[in-house]
Amino acid sequence: MKTGPDMTLEDAATAAGLGIVAGIDEAGRGPLAGPVVAAAVILDRARLPEGLNDSKRLSARTRERLAAEIFATARVAVAEATVEEIDALNIRRATHLAMCRAVEALEPAPDLALVDGNDLPEALACRARAVVGGDGRAMSIAAASIVAKVHRDAIMRRLGARYPGYGLERNAGYPTPEHLDALKRLGPTPCHRRSFRPVHNILYPGPSASR
Repeated sequence: MKTGPDMTLEDAATAAGLGIVAGIDEAGRGPLAGPVVAAAVILDRARLPEGLNDSKRLSARTRERLAAEIFATARVAVAEATVEEIDALNIRRATHLAMCRAVEALEPAPDLALVDGNDLPEALACRARAVVGGDGRAMSIAAASIVAKVHRDAIMRRLGARYPGYGLERNAGYPTPEHLDALKRLGPTPCHRRSFRPVHNILYPGPSASR
């Protein structure tokens, strides 16, 4: 019985003539604060880190260890879309922008990107396949999920130190009761996404804030 991701999808793509396969995943679509981060990873089949899995199934310590191993053994690129870009574009398009930036930064360029989820960025610089639940199915996507999560968590720790009182270093910007209470008491910071309803409604209370 399969208990975690493997290289089946990557091997099938290689067998079909697509020699360089990257996994792509993101971190930070749902939070009220901070950037959205995407990672693209091309694994070395001869040096696969032990224990790759969906980042949500791993402890913070295990993610940190695996991220270091991934950077040491694989081709990795990490990219962000800023809070300003999220507010200007919407979170879906900003996530796609971060994914495209990550793929464009990869060396060598991949022949195929395996993208976690069911929504492919139109502007990816290579062929792509959407993989629902990909971080639990494909090792390269699992590796990307770990790298993106570790990278974004580090950003949120720095933002938590810069903007104390919101618990950003603990909640990573997600709308926890602590975070929502701080927003009401302290108001939004420059790192908060003004296009997200809980933040928008604090800035612009009243009927016009229902969108």
